[in-house]
Amino acid sequence: MAEKINSHRRGFMGTTALAIAAAQFSMNGTANAQSRLSTPVPLAAVRPGTHTSFASLRQINAGLLNVGYAEAGPADGPAVVLLHGWPYDIYSFVDVAPLLASQGYRVVVPYLRGYGSTRFLSRETMRNGQPTATAADITALMDALDIRQAILAGFDWGARTADIVAALWPDRCKGLVSVSGYLIGSQQAGTKPLSPEAEFQWWYQFYFATERGKAGYAKYTRDFARLIWHNASPQWKFDDATFERSAAALLNPDHVDITIHNYRWRQGLAAGEPRYDKFEQQLASAPPIVVPTITMEGDANGAPHPLPEAYAAKFTGKYEHRLITGGIGHNLPQEAPQAFAQAVIDVDRF
Repeated sequence: MAEKINSHRRGFMGTTALAIAAAQFSMNGTANAQSRLSTPVPLAAVRPGTHTSFASLRQINAGLLNVGYAEAGPADGPAVVLLHGWPYDIYSFVDVAPLLASQGYRVVVPYLRGYGSTRFLSRETMRNGQPTATAADITALMDALDIRQAILAGFDWGARTADIVAALWPDRCKGLVSVSGYLIGSQQAGTKPLSPEAEFQWWYQFYFATERGKAGYAKYTRDFARLIWHNASPQWKFDDATFERSAAALLNPDHVDITIHNYRWRQGLAAGEPRYDKFEQQLASAPPIVVPTITMEGDANGAPHPLPEAYAAKFTGKYEHRLITGGIGHNLPQEAPQAFAQAVIDVDRF
């Protein structure tokens, strides 16, 4: 889930007063704009849960993986890559993808490593949940699909992945839509203690640090995911069918190893791979993101997440923040698909 960031864990955030948040960042959909759109493209209204399947599910070898992905829209359209988080899957975008396809975009929605039908090509490859590894997967997928540049959009692990690609390889990212904003961290920063209240929100991170936690997650993966869904989106009334469609992706044989490694790596309890060291060194400085960006937040996000005013300065290109109201939680694209799709279209027009 999206990482709680504050002055103790991420030095770039500072201690900006919370009182300015309401005035600057809570304007029922769009606020703090550095760039305004001249003629926003209207989208047809869509009720969340309207779609229950993707028209096309495919597989392709890309880098270290054979990646499962959904695709929609014209093959020659401008590319959009939509990235899901934990413990979710591509169905977070099942209503977003057709909206974008209807506007002429080529929409690619991959299962991240450890999810769905995505598999490692070699049994010898480390089951690495390191964020830079996932980001490298996405550039490899773009290469395999002959996509030179794309709009990247995501939430949770997907937002972090998109942020990293935009920071390390801005030439590959035409625009960025990131739920909960700037989520780039470092292993060193992840070892620093937070306040007791903030640490309490990360209870599962400490659970996963133990062998009991790993065994528990392996045994109760579905139950764990359902609990996270409820806590992260307390006002989202998803039904059993919606949950089960996504929970099936967690049966991937590498899912538990990837999840556990990700959270242990963040705390400095597990090593990464040397191939990513140079990228980690770059990210440790909390580099700015220069590509056009829209950040988003739901007004009922129950997951740990940074405040918008804490990360706004990290986006040095054209930038806008949007607060999505109406009880929208952590899984913003599935709970508010029209708002998410509109952000993708709008960032393309910056």
